[in-house]
Amino acid sequence: MKRFMRMPSQKSTADIAAPNIAAPIAASSEGTPPAGPKKPTRERGRARVAALLAAASAVFAEKGYDAATMTEIAAKAGAPIGSLYQFFPTKAVLADALLAQYAEALMALLATVETRAATLSPAELAADLLAVLPSLKVERAAAFALIDARPDMVAQQGALRAGLRRGIAAILRAKSPALPPERAAAMAVTLLQMMKGAAALGDEPDLAHGREALAGLEHAARLFLTDALA
Repeated sequence: MKRFMRMPSQKSTADIAAPNIAAPIAASSEGTPPAGPKKPTRERGRARVAALLAAASAVFAEKGYDAATMTEIAAKAGAPIGSLYQFFPTKAVLADALLAQYAEALMALLATVETRAATLSPAELAADLLAVLPSLKVERAAAFALIDARPDMVAQQGALRAGLRRGIAAILRAKSPALPPERAAAMAVTLLQMMKGAAALGDEPDLAHGREALAGLEHAARLFLTDALA
């Protein structure tokens, strides 16, 4: 694959750090912040943490933050409850880690699209962008269950939205390096709404005419990109 020449002012999705959407951890009554998540140093530990986060994502998506219990999450992961607390001392710490992982996963997907953007047709680019959010269906449901349950997450949700828009704008400029940054930013707002629409349709697999609606959304995104990037 040929590498495209990036304009000096262009910022790649790979250069954009995943937005910090984890809420600040409250201090204890003694004024000392509780311990954060423990980072595993061995492969076995990393695999265990990945399993715990996957289980937490599924449980939070199904039951929400308040109803989910650490015991249920550990059981779903097939791990001792002590192992869960070893890596995540509290449910809040676990939720923060899950939100951060979700943001990183989204930015990684956008970075992958960016590496291919120069070679994609408008139709292919539209399809790739609209597939980003639905590809993380469970993680997305868990993330928004956590955000909805915690009023302190409003600012972090805004940071995630802004990070996604910057990533989409970087993809557009990778596809069309001459595209002005302001125009790319404006287009990113529209495309993110289309991406959310695709995700919402994916949340209703039994929706009547859902496939036709998604096809119509992809058609609209393709026409939008074709016209804007011409």
